[in-house]
Amino acid sequence: MPEVTELRINGTKVGVNADAERPLLSVLRDDLDLTGAKYGCGEGQCGACTVLVDGVPTRSCITSVGAVASKQVMTIEGLEQNGKLHPLQEAFLEAGAMQCGYCTSGMILSGVALLRQKPNPTVNEIIRFMEGNICRCGTYPRIIAALSKAAKAMEETGR
Repeated sequence: MPEVTELRINGTKVGVNADAERPLLSVLRDDLDLTGAKYGCGEGQCGACTVLVDGVPTRSCITSVGAVASKQVMTIEGLEQNGKLHPLQEAFLEAGAMQCGYCTSGMILSGVALLRQKPNPTVNEIIRFMEGNICRCGTYPRIIAALSKAAKAMEETGR
């Protein structure tokens, strides 16, 4: 069985010893103790396990660790910079966009990808882009508000 011995996680090379076919989510949570990505449906449908792979929202429960061995993986743990939360993380807090918090890391990472692609998205663009992320608590209006607020804050600060 092929093994993966090194990953690039949150800007750092990390040593691992994992079968290349093992789910990325399992390696992140069980081997690297990065527990922000959650196991939800196990089928890539709910978005709770979302991470960014080379900037693209990716369902880590259905992505093999071997598929990301040469790519940059960003988890929610790597989003803050110099002890400061990302503007979308701050907006989620201010808007009360999380209730139970289970979907939050996937929502935020998907939202970050959207804001990188489209710095000033419309409400309809936000809804369309975020469709694959499920919030079982139903805080969608607050999530949309947080994304809109973060877009404005990022535009103002140039971040």
